Amino acid sequence: MLIAIKLKLAIAAGLLAAPVMMHLRVPARVATDTGFAEISPADFTYHVAGDFSRAGRPVEGPHSTTRLPGKLRIMKRQVTVAEYRRCVDAGACPRVALADVRPDMPMVGVSWHDAQAYAAWMGRTTGLNYRLPTDQEWSFAAAESVRDEAAPLVDPSDPAQAWIARYEAESVRAASVVLAPQPVGSFGRNSNGLLDIGGNVWEWTESCFVRATLDGEAVRVTNTNCGVRVVQGAHRTYMTDFIRDPRTGGCAAGVPPANLGFRLVVEDRWPDMSGIVENFASLLRRT
Repeated sequence: MLIAIKLKLAIAAGLLAAPVMMHLRVPARVATDTGFAEISPADFTYHVAGDFSRAGRPVEGPHSTTRLPGKLRIMKRQVTVAEYRRCVDAGACPRVALADVRPDMPMVGVSWHDAQAYAAWMGRTTGLNYRLPTDQEWSFAAAESVRDEAAPLVDPSDPAQAWIARYEAESVRAASVVLAPQPVGSFGRNSNGLLDIGGNVWEWTESCFVRATLDGEAVRVTNTNCGVRVVQGAHRTYMTDFIRDPRTGGCAAGVPPANLGFRLVVEDRWPDMSGIVENFASLLRRT
């Protein structure tokens, strides 16, 4: 009788453990099959996003050496037209202009809210946590592709001169951008395996626009506006979150981007069940 009871418990344990282990393997499989790069933490220099001032005068944001808390899994390319269209067909994403666009082209003409809707749909579909990267995460993944041009050297006591110098530098930068979206891979691959970083599709991030003052090494945030989000591409800029076409306006600071698209990061939602499974197995051994 005792042997029979152990056999039944062992069969039950197998039925319980199989789906648990399947869930534990899902994140790694999805991250590989959908083209995600997994980047281990490392120290990197980050140019803090936002609008900064010192003693009432505009200044460049501070640089800091930082490190992300864990591995970053981020899409190797931007979300494509075909991928976004599946979300639209499922009734989960807003319908935007998609006429006469190749399905393998990067999806552009989307707002921050559109990108959020797609991330939420992917989460419901896969059971994983999909979201937009923060500006800090995007900068880390971009690696050598980050274009962090220094501000022109001007007399800091003359705000008008500083504004004109910045305008001229940004105008030259904007004039070099090809406006029409290009096929995936047109702008090459960076050292982390990401395609088209810094190309002509700017990418929405999760980060809000902030204003802050600098006092020595201290940074004091004076305003946080989450109706405006940091957008990253050939240069960093800031866009109102409901804007889909930068040509219509909505750029809060800097040169407007040519096209608005996005890529996502993914995180596991499944808890670590290994301890529960081991405890159950231990119970069987004692029976």
